[in-house]
Amino acid sequence: MTTAKVKTKNKCSFCGRPESEVGFLISGLDGYICDSCAVQAYNITEKAMAAIKPKKKDVLKLKNLPKPLEIKEFLDQYVIGQDSAKRYLSVSVYNHYKRLTQETIEGEEDVEIEKSNIIMVGSTGTGKTLLARTIAKMLKVPFTIVDATVLTQAGYVGEDIESILTRLLQVADYNVEEAERGIVFVDEIDKIARKGDNPSITRDVSGEGVQQGLLKLLEGAVVNVPPKGGRKHPEQELVAVNTKDILFICGGAFDGIERKIAQRLNANVVGYAAARDSVQLDKDNMLQYVAPQDLKSFGLIPEIIGRLPVLTYLEPLDKKALRAILTEPKNSIIKQYKKLFSMDDVDLSFEDGVLDFVVDKAIEYKLGARGLRSIMEAIMTDIMFELPSEEKNVYCVTEDYAKKQIDKTNALTLRV
Repeated sequence: MTTAKVKTKNKCSFCGRPESEVGFLISGLDGYICDSCAVQAYNITEKAMAAIKPKKKDVLKLKNLPKPLEIKEFLDQYVIGQDSAKRYLSVSVYNHYKRLTQETIEGEEDVEIEKSNIIMVGSTGTGKTLLARTIAKMLKVPFTIVDATVLTQAGYVGEDIESILTRLLQVADYNVEEAERGIVFVDEIDKIARKGDNPSITRDVSGEGVQQGLLKLLEGAVVNVPPKGGRKHPEQELVAVNTKDILFICGGAFDGIERKIAQRLNANVVGYAAARDSVQLDKDNMLQYVAPQDLKSFGLIPEIIGRLPVLTYLEPLDKKALRAILTEPKNSIIKQYKKLFSMDDVDLSFEDGVLDFVVDKAIEYKLGARGLRSIMEAIMTDIMFELPSEEKNVYCVTEDYAKKQIDKTNALTLRV
């Protein structure tokens, strides 16, 4: 004897399916929910709660912080030379960590540690931006690199000063508390130097105007930031960010500042030739004598110089340093090319004469380490175009081939 399935009028209040088409129904006061909708509701609720739940802050402990020596050793793996700048950076970053871990002990005198923002001076291609990018790899705090050349005074075409903090917020996943303990590297700081000798005669919207706007960020203030970037407007919701604990590292080439340094040093030497001879100056590396007054002569306003108390320099790269840059760092140019060709099962090698030739050309072009890449690209472009289609497993770049490629490139450049 067969029994017919009992038909009921009960159905899911969410999807509308009757009881006969679902696994089971859960009854409520005035409705029902099926097992499928219950699972979906659980998943939706879990995602929503995860989105609004604040992320747990990683507590920095002093014993777990990388020491200055460890930070410098990490930088040494990627950046050749520049020991002075590395030491300043390592100490400043470590002290920034310690400021964040500072605890107020009851009964003891509360000494507030102030931050020491840094400014690095060095000619193009000496590694300012590379130092910043490398140190960002090991940091436990949000880190961002911004370019000062796009900044303008508020109300003019370009990016507002607050866009610096917008990028830091983006790196911190819009967690304001995390962003307020981050580090910002402001590149090309020399490009916002004052254009004229006399202050404020005309509107200097991308020079002195930007410097004035940076003052409050460097010193420490609560700044209203548009979280999604772009121009501020009345309808846009702003986020308040306190810059008191944000460390600012500034870098710039300051092209021509050597003349300012030389003028200052010559002015300090008073007397006959014998007195001048007693002052031994390294004319090939005048940046080592850089002082705050030289930055003022270049066009930075005194207020912003005072908020960048740590001043360091990057040494010009000599032939030995450039040769090492080609081969020694973890991500050296030669290692990058070898990796590219190994992906095509080609074992790439270079004659020693090729590397010396590239270094000589880089010194001739006066582009620093950045020039090494340009010269190598000129040499390697034809090889990279042809070799993947050929059945070769081994290839050696010769010095004669490198010279021929550079001569070819120069001939095309000079062609009218």
